[in-house]
Order: sequence, then structure tokens, then C-alpha cells
Amino acid sequence: MCGRFVITSPPAALRQIFGYLEQPNFPPRHNIAPTQPIPVVIVENGVRHFRLMRWGLLPAWVKDPGKFSLLINARAETVAEKPAFKNAIRRRRCLVPADGYYEWQGSAKPKRPWFIHRRDGQPIGLAGLAETWVGPNGEELDTVAIVTAAASADLSVLHHRVPVTIHASDFERWLDCSDDSAEAVMALLAAPAAGEFAWHEVSTRVNRVANDDAQLILPITDEERAAAEPKPAKKAPRKVAAEAPVYVGLGFLF
Repeated sequence: MCGRFVITSPPAALRQIFGYLEQPNFPPRHNIAPTQPIPVVIVENGVRHFRLMRWGLLPAWVKDPGKFSLLINARAETVAEKPAFKNAIRRRRCLVPADGYYEWQGSAKPKRPWFIHRRDGQPIGLAGLAETWVGPNGEELDTVAIVTAAASADLSVLHHRVPVTIHASDFERWLDCSDDSAEAVMALLAAPAAGEFAWHEVSTRVNRVANDDAQLILPITDEERAAAEPKPAKKAPRKVAAEAPVYVGLGFLF
């Protein structure tokens, strides 16, 4: 799955790679979380544009967002049939620029977080689906979900799902929704090839959304690993029953 990701490349570099018209200036982000506004690249009238959208898709037919589950990911295997995504996969495909993402491993708490990125250090384009939700008073909210697929053999050691990454050579193909069909792009919804990505364990500081700094993506130190290890529970001191008072030569009632 994909529940946190990172954007560290300079805005000018991302603009050149993704080819949108706008010239946004935004700071690096090291711990982007669901419900936050995220950069999205989408084609409108044949031209690529940069947009900010809320991470967590709201289908247009939702009446009450407060009663609808947060859709941050869409499964590649069912995206063409699910009511929440079947229109977006045909008409509103988009890209989410990123430089890597986090995954958590293990059953013990706290789980061990890992930073995953392209082995060559280049930015990636995550496959996204966009929807504009219109409220009862005419308010509009642009929202997006990231498509995931079954993990390749190497990445499956961390998690059984991975975000779908679209290669730069396939950007145009993925973004072109002019034929109102998803048939031509379904083959793109697959895990990265084995060996394409690398990863390393990072500090559990990433668990807190409030932490957002460059230290989060650095390999964990021995001191941080030791501090993150669960401490053995302390045994409560054993209670010793008080000895019965001794009364010599006297009777007692209580």
C-alpha cells in the first residue's frame, strides 16, 4: 500500500520531468500523509497542469463525506469495476510526483518503518485517480487516490502491496483520457521490476505526522534502533501478606 510518501526534488526539476505549465514553488516534504493537499499532474484540454488535491478520493456521488471511508489507495486488480474508481480510471487519470515512500514491516509494535526509493535516485510518478466532489452548496473539492498492485518478489519482503509507478516514457499514455477508456493503460498497473527500487530502515520518528524533516529518510542509527526496541514489561512487586498480630495472654474480638 502507500500511506506516506516524500517529495524532495526541486520544483524546477519536477516541472521539467512531468512537463506541466505552472511554475509552483513548494518546500520539500518528508512525511506526506492522507487528507493533506498533495501535488498532482493532470491533463486538461490536452495540456498538462499542476494541481493541489486532497489525498483521499471522494467519488462525485457521495452525499455525506463524513460517512464515507477515506480512499487513499485503489487496487489495480479491481479499479475498473469498483464504483468509486471506474469513472476516474477512464476519465481522470493523473500522476503524483514523489521521491519515495514509507512502508512498515512486522507484527510487533512499534512496526519497523522503511524508506523505499528508486535505486538510481530519480523522482517517480505514482499512478493516481482524481475526482472532484461537489457539495450541496456548490463547494468543490479535488481529491485523489494512489493505485497499488501486488508487490514484486523483492519488495514483498516489506509488504504485499506497492504503489504503481509510471515510467516517464509512459506518462503521456497514462495521462491521455481522450478515448474515455482504460483498456490501453491497464497493462501499466503493475509493480516495479525487481531491482528497480532500494530501501533502508528509518527512525520511528516518521510515525508522527508532525515530524517532517530531512532526518526522517536517513538510515536508522544503532542508537535509534535500540531506543525503538520494546522494553520488557516490569513485573509488579510481589505483595507479601502481613503477619497476623500476636497477642499474648489476651483474648480479642476482631
